[in-house]
Amino acid sequence: MNLLLSSISQGILWSILAIGVYLTFRILGLADLTVEGSFPLGAAVSVSLIVSGMSPILSLVIAMLAGALAGLVTGLLHTKLQIPALVSGIVTMTGLYSINLRVMRQANLSLIGNDTVIKIIQSYNISQNYAVILLGVLTGVIVIGALFLFFRTEIGLAILATGSNLSMSESNGIPVHNMQILGYMIGNGLIALSGGLLAQNNGYADVNMGIGAIVIGLASIIIGESIFKNVTLTMRLILIVVGSIIYRLMLLIVLQLNFNPQDLKLFSAIILAIALGSPMIGSKWKLRHSRKGVK
Repeated sequence: MNLLLSSISQGILWSILAIGVYLTFRILGLADLTVEGSFPLGAAVSVSLIVSGMSPILSLVIAMLAGALAGLVTGLLHTKLQIPALVSGIVTMTGLYSINLRVMRQANLSLIGNDTVIKIIQSYNISQNYAVILLGVLTGVIVIGALFLFFRTEIGLAILATGSNLSMSESNGIPVHNMQILGYMIGNGLIALSGGLLAQNNGYADVNMGIGAIVIGLASIIIGESIFKNVTLTMRLILIVVGSIIYRLMLLIVLQLNFNPQDLKLFSAIILAIALGSPMIGSKWKLRHSRKGVK
């Protein structure tokens, strides 16, 4: 039961990252590898500030701002210097590795003996797993609610239009480059927030904790999208949370089958490949059966 609750709680925290990835990957249609640098950046900033004596909640806000700055760099590289989105993300991700080391002054930093948001919630006689779930649900509601309101504003609608049709949006006077930069900033801010939350939950930050983060985010998105088709943006964001939980439960099943924990990254890649390939497999299956029906 504890393993199940732990997987659910982890899934909810990772879903914040998945929502950040969704903003650039689906809404803007840009492949952003900044994720693997901004995620540990959020963790490094949050943990370093807590160790320095700052409030755990305030450290998350600053971690989110740090992630937004990382997104700003990638956005400027892509829009102003015309560097391809994928390469821009790689450049920022590479630079962030050194920045994360400078922030922590070492490869990893522990939170032992320091307060975290989880411990604050636990002080109300709530177990750790339920405290993490409560924190994740509360954060998810705030994030999804804020995005719901934001994408109803003029700027939010301009970002949606930019991602939907860049040329048409530009011809209608929308500053598409500014919208892309803003999308990068919001997405990576949420990714860094997820990094800070998970670092407080795990009790440490590590410079390498971003490896494979993009795979987790994409898998959560694809799994969430496969549940229901043609839903509203808000419902899609909620389904991403569900997809993230399902993804963590799938990894739990892998561990329960006594596979080597070192192979988790491999299974993560396999799950993503299956999730990405399932629509094509499904369409071919339907086509084959429709042909048989014609015969």
